[in-house]
Amino acid sequence: QVQLVESGGGLVQAGGSLRLSCAASGSIFRIVAMGWYRQAPGKQREEVALILNNGRTNYADSVKGRFTISRDNAENTAYLQMNSLKPGDTAVYYCHAGGPGPEYEYWGEGTQVTVSA
Repeated sequence: QVQLVESGGGLVQAGGSLRLSCAASGSIFRIVAMGWYRQAPGKQREEVALILNNGRTNYADSVKGRFTISRDNAENTAYLQMNSLKPGDTAVYYCHAGGPGPEYEYWGEGTQVTVSA
């Protein structure tokens, strides 16, 4: 099993920045990718950013140029730097780790990000 613990959410004004952290523990060797998802009230959960073990990244179009995902392999921690935040970014943000098969899906409990106008 892999355990994921998020931190760094909060309330920020539009145009501000936040950095989310996701610390992984347990069977780290199973992880091939880490990412961030978000879910706003009344909406489906959507992928925000993804980083593979080889460092390749992918972003949702809505956050490109504003968000940056990174990973510290020595600390088993993934980060999401969020700049130029908009009210539309308000959501619960979830850390995700994926392994080599569909049975290896791990989620954090989520952290609230609220962006005020």
